[in-house]
Amino acid sequence: MKKYKFYLINLIMITFLFSCSSAKKGTDTETFKYKIDQFADIKILRYQVPGFEQLSLGQKKLIYYLSEAALSGRDITWDQLYKHNLFIRRVLEGIVKYYDGDRNTEDFQKFMVYVKRVWFSNGIHHHYSSDKFKPDFSREYFTELINHSPSADFLKHANSKEELLNKIIPILFDPEVDAKGICQDTGKDLIINSANNFYEGLTQQEVEEYNNKVINKADSTPVSYGLNSKYIKENGQVKEKTYRLNGMYTAAIEKIIYWLEQAVSVAENEKQKQVMEKLIEYYKTGNLETFDEYSILWVKDLDSRIDFVNGFIEVYGDPLGKKATWEALVNFKDIKATRRAESLSANAQWFEDHSPVDERFRKKEVKGVSAKVITAAMLGGELYPATAIGINLPNADWIRKEYGSKSVTIENIAYSYDQESQGSGFNEEFAYSEDEIKMIKKHGFLAGNLHTDLHECLGHGSGQLMPGVTVDALKNYFSTLEEARADLFALYYLMDKKMVELGLIPSLDVAKTEYTTYIRNGLITQLTRIQPGNDIEEAHMRDRQLISKWCYEKGQADNIISMVEKEGNTYAVVNDYFKLRNLFGSLLKEVQRIKSEGDYEAGKELIEKYGVKVDRKLNEEVLARYEKLKLAPYSGFINPKYTPVYENGAIADINIECPDDYVKQMLYYSENYSFLPDYN
Repeated sequence: MKKYKFYLINLIMITFLFSCSSAKKGTDTETFKYKIDQFADIKILRYQVPGFEQLSLGQKKLIYYLSEAALSGRDITWDQLYKHNLFIRRVLEGIVKYYDGDRNTEDFQKFMVYVKRVWFSNGIHHHYSSDKFKPDFSREYFTELINHSPSADFLKHANSKEELLNKIIPILFDPEVDAKGICQDTGKDLIINSANNFYEGLTQQEVEEYNNKVINKADSTPVSYGLNSKYIKENGQVKEKTYRLNGMYTAAIEKIIYWLEQAVSVAENEKQKQVMEKLIEYYKTGNLETFDEYSILWVKDLDSRIDFVNGFIEVYGDPLGKKATWEALVNFKDIKATRRAESLSANAQWFEDHSPVDERFRKKEVKGVSAKVITAAMLGGELYPATAIGINLPNADWIRKEYGSKSVTIENIAYSYDQESQGSGFNEEFAYSEDEIKMIKKHGFLAGNLHTDLHECLGHGSGQLMPGVTVDALKNYFSTLEEARADLFALYYLMDKKMVELGLIPSLDVAKTEYTTYIRNGLITQLTRIQPGNDIEEAHMRDRQLISKWCYEKGQADNIISMVEKEGNTYAVVNDYFKLRNLFGSLLKEVQRIKSEGDYEAGKELIEKYGVKVDRKLNEEVLARYEKLKLAPYSGFINPKYTPVYENGAIADINIECPDDYVKQMLYYSENYSFLPDYN
């Protein structure tokens, strides 16, 4: 599991040379402008690619080819998230490019904010809450925009402008039409009430009945059933439309394959070549056994400097946790910073053996746990513009158990977050005391990085399922429980003296810093992302509140955590770090039991009681305090641009630029990487 969104950084990065034309080697990094745009609840950042210029020509070419493959699947993600997304995007972009009216009006600026939000979320549903965006302009103004964009070829999407408007206006403006991208309300049919495009014409009961028929629970090495397909109903029967060449999404997959084939020609070694060739085979066939073979080869490739993720990977977008959204990441190893992560992976068995969970649920032999710190070179699909800072793959439990997993911390992305946040006033507003602020300044970078390392490298890879149990048993609660399990593992071990013995932290003050910021975030500051009246629906946010509220409740008798009011504001204060560590261990023991035994009812009760509902009064207070800071709670990125330099008909170098125009990049991508029709 990936998508670990806990924004942090390591001081090592400050000494690096940064690659991008707007920040030349040796230039003070303060001259690089990280934030380039802010709108609604979003800010757009840039990231640099330190070390790119020092790579060999072959490695640069490999990054270029893999980056083109990463961009070629963009339309797939849009279509998966909502069946009307591509149609809507193209209509909106027609207006952006060709509207001939006054672009300086307040209404047009509101329209542009709406378009930017749609671009950011790869569709019309919020990337975190999954609520449909509400336009701040009227239907009448939207009609005017259509009518005053004469050069836009709207008739590609409808037979007349009237037909176009009749179709698109209810989708954009009617709050009842496809209101949720992902429905997590257990009182509703999760399939019917989710607007994603993984299912068509089916109810939740029909989907679950079909899954029960095709999934062999006795199989000790099961494929990820349904991962790369859409379920539809035809003549009363459930059918699968597989994502593959000459299947669903074939036009985009053909381009992905083309660029992967170019990448094969410059592979760093034979193992890497085999990985890419197996991925190509998988894209051609759609065979999930081939995907498992690819995943195993990918895990075993530990010698390559360049690495990538490309495919249908994560299942957060499916309320039942089966269907995967397309994503891509191109990266290369940060050799110096990786030493930290390697220290953890080398001691993986020690951590497993000393885990507070029941001995039955521990792995007797931890295999193939590898960890590294990476530099992101290109983001794509579900990982663009919003991305993760940590990854642990593959997701199949049996592959993790038998072959291991790869864990990474994405250092240059985290560095961009950190640099942009300097001087924001956030800690001054929400930290209880000056001592807490000093702790964060002194230890926050390292504490956050190590939390990510432990979460990804060891947390997700720890533990085992009991015979006959599959992750499907936890249904729509699996993602939250899995993220909570990895978080708890990280939190528990940060306070272990082993971390000092390994030289990873100078003292346990680093762990105390992370405990303070984690509890504050889970109880208070992440409420900046929740609008009044809403519940928490995103898996990582549920995980953080679940852990924090559970620990607060269970520790009240010993006053382990206090909710303190000072000058009319509420603060979360940790009073006993060592007792809090014991609580983390107790909850980790229970969450691991739930996963290992597939105890759906216990998992449901835990999440619904602690992870979903918010204190309405506190939510309003936090939003008001946050509003004063004029910050945006969500961040995303624009990508660097790679351009081949030719000499005598051959590539002699790859130039890298860091663009600073969000709108321009989005339009460029739509112009050059739109391979799918409006509807698929």
